[in-house]
Amino acid sequence: MTTTDTVREDRLTRRGIPIDRDLRVLALGQFANRFGAGAVLTTSALYFTRQVGFSATEVALAMSVAAIVGIAVQVPAGHLADTRGPREVLTAFMTGAAVFSAPPVFARSPWALAVLLGVLALFERGAGAVNQGVIAQLATGGRGVLFKAYLRAVTNSAIGLGSVFGGLALVVDTVPAYVGVFFLNAVFTAFAAWNTRRLPHLPPHQRRAGEPRLAVLRDWPYVVITALTGFYALHFIVMEIGLALYISEHTEAPTVMVAVLLILNTAMVALFQVRLSRRTDSVTAGARALVRGSLWIAAGFAVVAAAGSGSYWVAIAALVAGSLVHVVGEMIGSGGQWGLQLGLAPHERQGQYQGFAGLGYSLISVIGPPVVAFFCVEQGQRGWLMLAGIMVATALLSVPAARWALASRERYGVTTHSG
Repeated sequence: MTTTDTVREDRLTRRGIPIDRDLRVLALGQFANRFGAGAVLTTSALYFTRQVGFSATEVALAMSVAAIVGIAVQVPAGHLADTRGPREVLTAFMTGAAVFSAPPVFARSPWALAVLLGVLALFERGAGAVNQGVIAQLATGGRGVLFKAYLRAVTNSAIGLGSVFGGLALVVDTVPAYVGVFFLNAVFTAFAAWNTRRLPHLPPHQRRAGEPRLAVLRDWPYVVITALTGFYALHFIVMEIGLALYISEHTEAPTVMVAVLLILNTAMVALFQVRLSRRTDSVTAGARALVRGSLWIAAGFAVVAAAGSGSYWVAIAALVAGSLVHVVGEMIGSGGQWGLQLGLAPHERQGQYQGFAGLGYSLISVIGPPVVAFFCVEQGQRGWLMLAGIMVATALLSVPAARWALASRERYGVTTHSG
C-alpha cells in the first residue's frame, strides 16, 4: 500500500466507520434501507405465489411493471433534485417509499399488485437516483469512488442480515409472518427517510437561459459511456441468473451451490470492495480499471465453463474457483464504472447525470436475462467463452470513449466531479 492510498483510506473511514459526519449519515440510511429490502427480497415471490395464490407469471409481470416505472423515473427524479434541492427531494421520495412499502402485501389481484409495486418503484427508484447525486456532492476530495465502494459493502452486509429475518418468515410460513416482513421493511425505510433530514442542505442548481432541461440526454459522450458501463454490467446478470441455470442444466454439481456461491460473493464484496476500488477515482483510471476487471471476469467465466465437463467434485471446484476469480473482476470493474460515471458528470447536475447512469444497469436488467439464457444455457461452455470475449471487448471500447468524453469536457469548459 502506498502512502497516498493510506491517506485516502484514513480520510474516508476509521475502524470501518466514515469519519465525515455526512458520510456516516448516508451509510446509516443505506444500511437501514437495504436491511428491510433484504428481508422482502427473500420472501416476496414465495408469499405471493404460495400464500396469495398468484401464478409465477403474474408475479413476474407485476415486477416487470415496477421495473419499467423505475426506469422512467430515474432521470426526471435526478433533475428535480438538482433544481429543487437534493436533500429535500430525497426526503420526499424516501417518505413515499416508506408509506408504500407495506401496502403490496395486501394485494389480492395481479393488477392491484402491479399498481402498488409500480407506485413503490416510483418512490424507491426515484430516491435511489437522487441519493446517487447526493453522494457525488458530499463525497468530494477524491472520496467518491471509495465511498461508493464502502456503500456497496454496507449494502451487501445489510441485505445479507435482512435475508436472515426473511428466512425466519419462510420457516414459519404463515401469512402474519410474511406481513410482518413487509412492515419491517416499512419501518426501516421510514427510519432511512427520517435520517435524510440530518443531511446538510445542498443548494439547487438554477438553469441558465437557454440551458436544456435534461442536458444529459444531449451529452453524447456520457450517453455512450452509460451504454458501455450498462452493457458491462451484464456480468452481474450472468452470475445471478446464468450461473444457476448452467449449474442445473450442464453440470454435475448440486443446485445448492447457487446459494453457496451467492454467500461467497457477498462475503468477498463486504471484505474487499473498498480495497480493490482504490486508484480508480478519475476518468482515465476508471477506464483502465474496467479493462483490468474484464480480464478477471473473462478468466472467471472460462473456469466456470470447465464445470460443465467435469465430475461432481471437479464441477464444484471449478464453480468455486471461477466465482472467486470473477468477484475480483467484479470489484475492480465496479470501481472503474464509478470512476467514469462520477468523473464525467458536471458537479451542479449530479442528480440527473447519476440518475441517467443508473439507466444502464436498469436496462440491462430487463434485456439481460434472455441474452444470458441464450449464452449460458443454449450455448453451454462455448457460450461462457463467448461472453468472456464480449466483456473484454466492451471494456476495451471504454478507453477511447473515455478519452473522447474527457476531451469534450475540456473543449466546453465543463466542471466535473472532483472525485
